[in-house]
Amino acid sequence: MTFPDNKFAEIGAYTDAYFEEYAKAGASVDRAKLAAAAAILVKAYETGGTLYVCGNGGSAAISNHLACDHGKLLSTDTDLLPQVQSLATNVEVITAIANDISYDEVFIHQLRLVAQAGDVVMTVSSSGDSENVVRAATWAREQGIEVISMTGFEGGRTAQAASVNLHVTADNYGVIEDVHQSLMHLLGQYMRQARMEEDLIKQRKF
Repeated sequence: MTFPDNKFAEIGAYTDAYFEEYAKAGASVDRAKLAAAAAILVKAYETGGTLYVCGNGGSAAISNHLACDHGKLLSTDTDLLPQVQSLATNVEVITAIANDISYDEVFIHQLRLVAQAGDVVMTVSSSGDSENVVRAATWAREQGIEVISMTGFEGGRTAQAASVNLHVTADNYGVIEDVHQSLMHLLGQYMRQARMEEDLIKQRKF
C-alpha cells in the first residue's frame, strides 16, 4: 500500500490526507541523527570545510536551495561563514561529464577534483539508490569524508554508505521531498539561532 491508494473525489479531502502523511513522515525522522548531522555541519562550517550537496530532479532543487540558504542564512547575524556548493547546479559541467563519461559520474567526478579532508558530502535522494549519488557517497566515505544522506522509501544504498542517515519513513515522492526540504530549512535555522543573541532572535525573521 502506498499513498494515495485510492481515488479522491475532491481536493480538500486529498489535502487533509496529504498533510496527515506529511505529519507522520516528519515525526519519523530520528532526532538524535538530526543532532549528529547538525554537529557535522557546524564542525565543517567552523573549520573552513566545504559542504558539497547533490541530488537529481526535485532533490537537485533541494540541493541548490540548501546551498543558497545555508550559505546566506547562516552567515547573517552569526560568526559562521559557511562554504556550501551544490554539485547539481552547473549544467555545463554536468552535461559534459554525462555526455563524455557517464551520468553515473556527474557528482563523483566533481568531488574528485575539489573535495578535501574536513569537507562534508550530503546526498539528497528519495530512493537513496540513484547510482550517481551512491557513487558520490561511497567515494567520500572511502576518503574519510563525512557523508549525510537524506532518504525515503527503503533508504537504498546511500543510507548504508552515510555517516548519518536522515531517513523519512514515507512512500510518496512529494511527501518525502517536502520533509527533506523541511530538514534543510530547520537545520539551517537551528544552527543560525544557536549562534545569535536572544534579543537579536526576537528582532529577525527566520
